[in-house]
Amino acid sequence: MGAGKGLVIAVIAVLAIWAGTGIYRVQPEEQGVELLFGKWQYTTGPGLHWWPPAPIGEVVTPKVTRVNRTEVGFRDAAPGQRGGGVRPVPQESLMLTGDENIIDVQAAVFWFVKDAGQFLFNLRNQDQTVKDASEAALREIVGKSEFEYARTQGRVEIERAAQDLIQGILDSYGAGIQVQQVQLQKIDPPGKVLDAFRDVQAARADKERAVNEATAYLNEVVQRAEGELQMIIKNAEGYKEQKIAIATGEAQRFLAVYEQYLQEKDVTTRRIYLETMRTIMAGMDKILIDSTVGGSGSGVVPYLPLDALTGRRSGSTGETSPSSSTTPSGGR
Repeated sequence: MGAGKGLVIAVIAVLAIWAGTGIYRVQPEEQGVELLFGKWQYTTGPGLHWWPPAPIGEVVTPKVTRVNRTEVGFRDAAPGQRGGGVRPVPQESLMLTGDENIIDVQAAVFWFVKDAGQFLFNLRNQDQTVKDASEAALREIVGKSEFEYARTQGRVEIERAAQDLIQGILDSYGAGIQVQQVQLQKIDPPGKVLDAFRDVQAARADKERAVNEATAYLNEVVQRAEGELQMIIKNAEGYKEQKIAIATGEAQRFLAVYEQYLQEKDVTTRRIYLETMRTIMAGMDKILIDSTVGGSGSGVVPYLPLDALTGRRSGSTGETSPSSSTTPSGGR
């Protein structure tokens, strides 16, 4: 009885020790993958957990917070390797665009493990799976984009769409991977045609500059013409207003004269006659003849050349003009 009881106690003690070894801790940067007879059962988070120890169970605690990088279209040289830098991989980077052009695309995909169990047991070669999914997604998106759009304003949209598509592919595999970011490192024409492409871009820039200069000249000419047009319109409007004002004044003057005529016809008629004669005579040569001087039959006709006298006075203030002269009889 004593020996049997001691054996039971020993067995219980061994089982307790064995069960105690099943307690494990998962660190904050890890996940616990619980295996039962080698088959994945559960994935646990940070903290203390218990799982049947070996040989029944096993726990794997891989680190899952490290951000991994997968390169598509290029490979970074290993640290310390001679000729370091970026080594292009044309069989991955050369892609066909939607407008049937070849473009050289290099991208880096950043990802981390979100479910260690799926990551370890649903994928055989995790890094290669991520690279293949990334390359396939990029080829699909670039194949739907035009060349110029892809290499200019479409870069951000391609990165976003590629991230969503890669995530969808990996989720369909149950990969347990979270895609954090896709960065396009390079998206240019192929190297063999890069010089010709740059020449085309330079010609296009020259064309745009010429168009801009022509547009600026057009705007300048149009603005100048519009200014001249406005000036002509303003002058015409001023001339119109001037003529209307003159015509209105003449009409008012005529009406005023007419009213005076109705009141004093003889006086108004005489005044109009005198004003008219003054206007007519102002531009004519005038000679005054005094028929009383010399008597009849003397043969001498005295006259006073008023126009000549007026011209001399206006031409020279220091010279005294003659007041009269004579001509033979019969002179005009």
